[in-house]
Amino acid sequence: MSRIKLLLQVTEDVQALADSLKELCEVMKSGEYQQKEVKLEEPKVEVKKPTLVDVRTVLARKSQEGKSSEVKVLIGKYGAERLSDIKEERFAELLKDAEGL
Repeated sequence: MSRIKLLLQVTEDVQALADSLKELCEVMKSGEYQQKEVKLEEPKVEVKKPTLVDVRTVLARKSQEGKSSEVKVLIGKYGAERLSDIKEERFAELLKDAEGL
């Protein structure tokens, strides 16, 4: 595209913008323009609940790191002898404690 064609395109765009602004001013003067209040909704963030597999994976990793006794104590802290005895609602709390080992 030559420079002259480019300049002509720019001037056409500027003219279109000026026309749009003029039209907007006329609408605002006439009172037809009413500002609408827009309410933004909070984005819904879905928190993934940890599963038995997630918890088992983390605890197995901790056991492999030589912390088997701490893992057993942690499971006992939740009133269970085995991981499968712990209620699913407590998995998030258990994971948080396990990460602290």
